[in-house]
Amino acid sequence: MELRVLVYAPRGRDAAVVESVLAGQKITARVCADQDDLLARLDEGAAAVILTEEALAELLQDNRLTQWLQNQPPWSDFPFVVLATKREGRRADKDFRSLHSLGNLVLLERPLNAETLASAAESAVRARRRQYAARQHLEELGRTRQELERLNGDLENRILTRTRELASANDRLMKEINERERAQNALTQVQKLEAIGRLTGGIAHDFNNLLHVVNMNLELVSLYAKEEKVKPVVDRAKSAARRGSRLTNQLLSFARSQSLMPKLTSVNQLLGGMKDLLEISVGSGVEVTYDLCEEDATAVLDPGQLEMAILNLAVNSKDAMPEGGKLTITTGTRYFDDERDLPAGDYVLVSVSDSGSGIPPNLLQKVFDPFFTTKPVGSGTGLGLSQVYGFARQSGGVVRLRSELGKGTTVEMLFPQADEEAEPPAAPVRAVGLPPKANASHILVVEDDPDVRRVIVECLSLIGYRVSEAANGGEALAQLGTSRPDLLVVDYAMPDMTGAEVISRARQLLGAIPVILATGYADMAAVERLAGKPTILRKPFDIAQLGDAVASVLDGAKAEATSA
Repeated sequence: MELRVLVYAPRGRDAAVVESVLAGQKITARVCADQDDLLARLDEGAAAVILTEEALAELLQDNRLTQWLQNQPPWSDFPFVVLATKREGRRADKDFRSLHSLGNLVLLERPLNAETLASAAESAVRARRRQYAARQHLEELGRTRQELERLNGDLENRILTRTRELASANDRLMKEINERERAQNALTQVQKLEAIGRLTGGIAHDFNNLLHVVNMNLELVSLYAKEEKVKPVVDRAKSAARRGSRLTNQLLSFARSQSLMPKLTSVNQLLGGMKDLLEISVGSGVEVTYDLCEEDATAVLDPGQLEMAILNLAVNSKDAMPEGGKLTITTGTRYFDDERDLPAGDYVLVSVSDSGSGIPPNLLQKVFDPFFTTKPVGSGTGLGLSQVYGFARQSGGVVRLRSELGKGTTVEMLFPQADEEAEPPAAPVRAVGLPPKANASHILVVEDDPDVRRVIVECLSLIGYRVSEAANGGEALAQLGTSRPDLLVVDYAMPDMTGAEVISRARQLLGAIPVILATGYADMAAVERLAGKPTILRKPFDIAQLGDAVASVLDGAKAEATSA
């Protein structure tokens, strides 16, 4: 249909003649009966229209043809061949504008021969073919453009997807780098802590030895001095030595890695004994207040580990109050019967509260994680709260933490309350003096510090024991090869071998020999692995404690020998 020629000549034989001429040129023609027929055929498709001038005048009165021409696609310039009546002179402007409103117009004046009409029709059809070619080219360009846009869209999507993948991989890489740096920093801090712990252990051992020598020589001075005014001076000096020993033991809690040594502990008494250390640790800018309960708050736990936990919490509170503030330590007893994390029963509460900056809500779930800290690198290891949590759980209790930004933080430790009937009676305070005279049992003292060794030997000799001494483990084992003492008093930290190793080797040589391990600092796990659970005598001790420990171990050994 697009290559046919429409013929519209409603008057006379013009339509038949035109159709005949076109048929001779093998051009398909379609004669239109009226205007409606012509417009309908135009919508179906055609190559050109041949019409008479008088038919055109009637056709232009109908706006439908004009609208059809205006609605042509960009590639279309529809050709018209108009058969006009020959006139003398120039056509009127109105008629001229009417003819040229068709756009692509070929005007043929009648009468005309068949060749001229055929040539005009062929030219119109060829022009329309070129328009169809342009249409096809434009359509191909459109399809190509759409395909290109699709490919560009796919490429952009692939680039966007790849960019996201690369960004995600980069984020993961940066996260891994940050985690590795954080882990490395944490490892560095732990290694520093271990180094400080080893250094502190050595210093504490030497310092305890000095305090031990001071303490026992003060007792000897009190025994030897005849003037009454000397005794108050000795008592004051001994009190200062005990205070120094307590401070040393509390500071050691930062570096110790040892098995718990639980015993019946009065929480209020423990807090009363560490007031000085707490106030020194938090500084003068923090006000420390105590709200201790009146009832007996006792629990079976390791007092040294509890001191460490309270001290860790106090230091954390101090860091949360850089401009100063208030630290409140509270004790009490509570009964729980519907708690998910606690069996029903009575519990001892130890609470540490501060008026600091508080902890953000999104970090509350992480505060007990090992190595987690909000402090700058070098200001904390992130182990403090995790140690508190582990100690409380190992002691059968729990730790709870509440915090609000700008209002402070409260950490509560809950421990099972001990049966009041289980509390042993307080040991009577003994006056300075010698224990009752002992029998002539033989005791070997193994101690690397000559001053400590000398004062222990002198005190045991005053009590009435036969005493020999060795400066290290090698000398002690050499003596054991020639004679068997009734008891070994062995220091733990010595240069050639530890006290636990000496005890182990001595038992290999002599069998079950009574032993006292005298120490101010010992790795209890190593002691128990090598020497079982020997009697521990904590330095610094006094003459009465030494005499009681020796007498108790010897009496126990005799009882076992008798029953065997």
